[in-house]
Amino acid sequence: MKSVIVGTAGHIDHGKTALVKALTGMDTDRLEEEKRRGITIDLGFAHLDLPGPGGETLQLGFVDVPGHERFIRNMLAGVGGIDLVLPVIAADESIKPQTREHFDICRLLAIRRGIVVLTKPDLVDAETLDVVAMEVRDFLRGASSINSAWGDHGQDWPIIAASSLTGVGIAELKQELARVAAEVPARDSSALARLPIDRVFTMKGFGTVATGTLVSGAISREQELQVFPGGGRVRVRGLEVHGNAEDQVTAGQRTALNLVGVAKEDLARGMVLAPPARLAATSRVDVTLTLLPSAKPLKDRSRVHMHAFTWETVATVALHGGGQMAPGESRPAQLRLADPTLLLPGDRFIIRQFSPVFTIGGGVVLDASPYHRRVRDGETAAFLKIMAEGSPEQVLAARIARRGKLGMNLSDVVKETGWAAERARNLLAKLVEQGKFVLAGDGFVADEVFSRERAGLLRAVTAFHGQNPLVPGIGREALREQLALSPQVFAAATDSLVRERQLDSSGELIRLPGRGVVMKDEEAESRRTIEQAFASAGLKVPMLQEVVTGLKVDKTRAQKIVTLLLREQVLVKISDDLVFHRDALNDLRKRMAAEKTKSAKIDVGRFKDLAGVSRKYAIPLLEYLDREHVTKRIGNDRLIL
Repeated sequence: MKSVIVGTAGHIDHGKTALVKALTGMDTDRLEEEKRRGITIDLGFAHLDLPGPGGETLQLGFVDVPGHERFIRNMLAGVGGIDLVLPVIAADESIKPQTREHFDICRLLAIRRGIVVLTKPDLVDAETLDVVAMEVRDFLRGASSINSAWGDHGQDWPIIAASSLTGVGIAELKQELARVAAEVPARDSSALARLPIDRVFTMKGFGTVATGTLVSGAISREQELQVFPGGGRVRVRGLEVHGNAEDQVTAGQRTALNLVGVAKEDLARGMVLAPPARLAATSRVDVTLTLLPSAKPLKDRSRVHMHAFTWETVATVALHGGGQMAPGESRPAQLRLADPTLLLPGDRFIIRQFSPVFTIGGGVVLDASPYHRRVRDGETAAFLKIMAEGSPEQVLAARIARRGKLGMNLSDVVKETGWAAERARNLLAKLVEQGKFVLAGDGFVADEVFSRERAGLLRAVTAFHGQNPLVPGIGREALREQLALSPQVFAAATDSLVRERQLDSSGELIRLPGRGVVMKDEEAESRRTIEQAFASAGLKVPMLQEVVTGLKVDKTRAQKIVTLLLREQVLVKISDDLVFHRDALNDLRKRMAAEKTKSAKIDVGRFKDLAGVSRKYAIPLLEYLDREHVTKRIGNDRLIL
């Protein structure tokens, strides 16, 4: 069964709620004040099943929005997830201010399908009705020609006169609804699930219930979800679609979720439910911003009200290139949000003037993970152009290239794009197969970047040998930190150079081929003597100078051997005069882990007993464990981490 969300739009008292009731039999005004005042204040919901042109069943969910200008923020909370709009225009009043503002909002949100309904036709004669229909057609035609970015939006929408009082035209409207709804593209059920919350309440015997339109993905009963922003996790105990219990809901359906693990007070309209640990809320988004022709010029750093799906906040507009926007202009900008929310590339939004408040524009999110570092305007413009116009492969390639030598892994791609992991994995594999990117551990780096970093690594090792002719090689971690590479990229670059025999690797040391240390018999014997002296001592190690003094080699060669053992991390120096064998320190780590099961805190006295050493050794060892994040000092005690 195909699900389509239908939204109303139009001026106050033009008959939106009465029309929905005539179509569905349901009164969407649920608040006492709405019934008393006879106007819609908040969102209302109804549903209707219709037979489609091909014999399929179409499940229509209606979102009835308020028409009063004071409640436009409530209207915006409902219109963000709709597929098809019903602009409602009363035949006895024709086009009014909120008609225009609502239509502008629908254009900015790229709602491409609609049916204009002329309500209250029984209050005018046939000639007047024809005149109003002509005015509406001229309005649609003129609005479509204002900005080519909106295309022929609304120009070919059907116009139907329908009376909620007499029923004239309702059957024709249902037929047209079925035809247009059948043309609406299905939403992506394979993407990550996102449900913007539009209503929260408690139900006796069930607990917390949240409702909304599932804009992407699917949600199943007993599934765990995360609340954005905030990060709390909830479990879906039950699901309903139009009053019917379901085991799973898919994109495009209005649904009610019975949630466990959260109170009503912890949820609010504007929050979003999504799979845990996949996405991230953001406070900055790069966008294509479009200003309405009726708006005033918008200056750089202006504050506006921003609306996306059911959420709203205050945002500062940072225009790329500065200056100001002219009415009717579209250009890239960054919106800096007062409150974080979950947004993804492709999401549409509306901006309203800060004061007085009215709609001035909107646009589409290009990047919800912009870099905070400063980049040249040309780089940003080129990147955003690809985000706006590029294919999925081009978009992904640009995002990885932007990360430079840090690269991106699969989870990074999912977080930045909102794509399902399988789709992201397939695109990454395609780029690697084409030779454009290199797999480094679990990350991906542009081939040209990887080649550049390989060359830099080789130069660094060559330079080290030139500056340290007596040292056999440079330690892996020291080299990685010098080059500021991620562990994955460093390992991949090093391994590839070793395979090509441009580098040699021995333990923790990296060196050029043929640059290893060749020891004479007495030097090899001295090395064994030093290593054995510290290995057999455990934690009660001798002074290094005492061991070196008894060797058969001279002082210079002895120091060279010690340096080699330290670089290979066979020996570990923890203070100016204390050196330990790595096996002894690894054993100490294991003993500390076992001790944690008894008590997470340890003082100096208890540590001395555990290690079997005096205070002379205990204090330097504890300071070493602090540096290695095995322990953390808290006053006179240590917390075993």
